[in-house]
Amino acid sequence: MNSSSRGPRSAYIQAAGFEMHVTEWGDPALPALVMWHGLARTGRDFDEAAEALSDSYFVICPDTLGRGLSSWARDFTKDYSYATFGATALGVLDHYRIERLRWVGTSMGGLIGVTLAAGALKGRMTHLVINDIGPDIPEAASARIAAYVGDVPTYDTVAELEAWLRKNYAPFGRNGDTFWRRMADTSMRRTDGGRVTVHYDPNIVSQFTHHKGDLDQWDAYDTITARTLLLRGAESDVLPAQVAAEMQRRGPKPRLVEFPGVGHAPTLASAAEIALLRDFLAS
Repeated sequence: MNSSSRGPRSAYIQAAGFEMHVTEWGDPALPALVMWHGLARTGRDFDEAAEALSDSYFVICPDTLGRGLSSWARDFTKDYSYATFGATALGVLDHYRIERLRWVGTSMGGLIGVTLAAGALKGRMTHLVINDIGPDIPEAASARIAAYVGDVPTYDTVAELEAWLRKNYAPFGRNGDTFWRRMADTSMRRTDGGRVTVHYDPNIVSQFTHHKGDLDQWDAYDTITARTLLLRGAESDVLPAQVAAEMQRRGPKPRLVEFPGVGHAPTLASAAEIALLRDFLAS
């Protein structure tokens, strides 16, 4: 498969009763790599890494329920939960007939990976990358994220939305103009009135109140047998240093890599970050 045909390609898949949007990269005959995004993001956040890794893997980057081009919840008090997200992930894997896989998850995507590595995908998930999240999350960090995610902005122009993204996601660290413009392009939708807003259901934050147990995954983490790599922004408030240290002592006992000058969460878009992923996934 030549580089021009590697992707991105859009697919719409029925999974667990919902229509899931997946961005595909690479040859489906290659080993499978799932890349799952954070709370209010989309699968297009991984464009740089997915494109680079598609020379060795069939990369699938789903939009979580309620985000991007995937369905929204029928009952947000029930559906925005790791149980439902896990069920949709399994449905996506079934669609592609994927038996064994590697998983890279940022923030929420990392915890979805934890629940599946300890449960339905135990023995099938060979490698797990947990990007800047732990089995428990400080309440202050959860409150900070819920505040800006739940306060959905509307603007007249995409440029204004891009400025909002740059401000609220400044902890991502240094990223170029091309990155931020792509992020704006893939994070926006028009309202019924024609204004610009973010491409997610504002009710996704209900998970913090209706499924508080989702944020305590130590029991699951301790049973993981997949080879695991832990990534942390050195200034992250979501994954404090002491939690990362505890993760190194327990469960899969992952190697920890920290990124200076970065908060929550590393974007995995730089050449060095992609090389780190490539080396680990091939190990």
